[in-house]
Amino acid sequence: MIIVHHLNNSRSQRILWMLEEMGVAYEIAHHQRDPVTRLAPPELLAVHPLGKSPVIVDDGQVVAESGAILEYLIERHGGGAFAPDRASRDWVSYVQWMHYAEGSAMLPLLLALYAGRLGDAAQPLWPRIQGEIGANLAFIEASVTGKSFLVGDRLTAADVQIVFVLEAADANGALAALPQSKRYLAALQARPAYQRAVDKGGPYDLGGNRS
Repeated sequence: MIIVHHLNNSRSQRILWMLEEMGVAYEIAHHQRDPVTRLAPPELLAVHPLGKSPVIVDDGQVVAESGAILEYLIERHGGGAFAPDRASRDWVSYVQWMHYAEGSAMLPLLLALYAGRLGDAAQPLWPRIQGEIGANLAFIEASVTGKSFLVGDRLTAADVQIVFVLEAADANGALAALPQSKRYLAALQARPAYQRAVDKGGPYDLGGNRS
């Protein structure tokens, strides 16, 4: 049985959604953020040395990092159904999106979160941070225009990865002028599997919680 160590308001919501789409049985080990620091509880250190979520345990195998977990689940339990054929041209695009979500898109959003806590001391950083956020969101907006999915004509793990980025941006109102991203996000959030994942994972609100 797959055990998902799920932290409220975090990237682990991706994992629950993917598992619901796959129809694979799993259990949730719920963890709650510290109400003051908003950090993960120390109990997660017993699961993985970094003490963060998401982490899954599958037959003794511990897997961390949301992108790695999604790829593991698809290969081990999904029969590759949520990734393009490796021989297709879509595969390269898929791999780039899988790495892009955390490698590029989330960084300026996280910087904005931490800079916001510094007050006036962070003022010199804001032009660069806002510029990077704008550039990344414009890239995503262009990429989803006229499309239901990022890669091909069906849901892949790349969509699951990028939706968290858009949710984090939307929590700060950054999608207000990006109608295609809003449309794309709303359509994926309306999927029954997504809704089941939220129901099972508990209240989900990224306003100020993106780790």
